Amino acid sequence: MAALLELEDVHARYGAVRALHGVSLEVGEKEIAAVLGANGAGKTTTLRAISNTVRRSGAIRFAGKSLTRRTPEAIVRLGVAHVPEGRGTFAELTVDENLRLGAYTRRGSIKDDLKRVRELFPWIERRRDQQAGTLSGGEQQMLAIARAIMARPRLLLLDEPSLGLAPLIVSELFRIVNELNEREGTAVLVVEQNANIALDAATTAYVLEAGRVALSGPSAELRENDSVRRSYLGY
Repeated sequence: MAALLELEDVHARYGAVRALHGVSLEVGEKEIAAVLGANGAGKTTTLRAISNTVRRSGAIRFAGKSLTRRTPEAIVRLGVAHVPEGRGTFAELTVDENLRLGAYTRRGSIKDDLKRVRELFPWIERRRDQQAGTLSGGEQQMLAIARAIMARPRLLLLDEPSLGLAPLIVSELFRIVNELNEREGTAVLVVEQNANIALDAATTAYVLEAGRVALSGPSAELRENDSVRRSYLGY
């Protein structure tokens, strides 16, 4: 499988504090890959390094193009959409206004894109004029993903999408992510503490510990790894 995203020896820091210590990973075309790890392991920082929203060094390539000196907006224009932890919807704006903001890097009509999103998230049509801040937590998370999809990304970065959500909502969220991947070929790099659902969704996984890749491989193999089972799967 050809690599769509490549990180090679990536370091990142917050001021004097180093958060990543030489992370290398790949996400293939049309692949779902997962990043697992405890709090503080560097999972969120890895996504921020890709989006260039943290000070970093090392090689980061997307579709063969270096992201090293590109601005966050330029990275979005290349086809990378980042859904940060905490949903990040614009609470005072309506659902429809949030979606339209997701297409700000695009030119031309977004009618077809709105239709695509409403097919993936049927409830959006009924709530289009509702303020985003009045939605449930699960609906806000889905809206954040829907807004990212409006940019027509080739790669979707998801940071802890299951955080604080009920199990049924989490299952529905990952069902939609898998549908997006299968139907449209969107690659996904998902950071998750819910290792079970992440390994079920992904074909490849990476385990971070203290800012380094401690383990990597096919998800099925990591699921059988004793260290992963004890630390992240609970058995």
